[in-house]
Amino acid sequence: MMIGVISDTHGLLRPEAIERLADVQHIIHAGDIGRPEVIAALRKLAPTTAIRGNVDRGAWATGYPDTALVKLGRWSIYVLHNVNELDIDPVAHGIHVVVSGHSHRPKVATVDGVLYLNPGSAGPRRFTLPIALATAELAGDTLRPRIHELGGMPQRLLSSRA
Repeated sequence: MMIGVISDTHGLLRPEAIERLADVQHIIHAGDIGRPEVIAALRKLAPTTAIRGNVDRGAWATGYPDTALVKLGRWSIYVLHNVNELDIDPVAHGIHVVVSGHSHRPKVATVDGVLYLNPGSAGPRRFTLPIALATAELAGDTLRPRIHELGGMPQRLLSSRA
């Protein structure tokens, strides 16, 4: 199973992100969605789990939780926006992967046997940080995460207009 992990879109879903996520079986959005149309577009590609980030305000965002626990096969994935606000012990809770966003910095690290994955920001460029998302292949007892830098084609904001 291949999953896509995206964060910090801030209302912008790039064509390169859609292309990269086209063949995944599940998508996780780690917050700072920006606009509900982002999740609607992702759900056209694959089942999508999304949580609310610090910029997700207003009536449209109230339906999104602050955290989520995703079970895919044997894998338990805990999703929150800011890893600095992690208030559970992933090892004690049997969590294999912690997905976060917020920093806009892509990162893959393993601590105490738990994979920490931040896909970076797939939305508007911030400073000189890369525009990125991640994929993770879940195969038996193996999890292979990969960060994908996106080319940065001209920005196309999603519109609620047809």
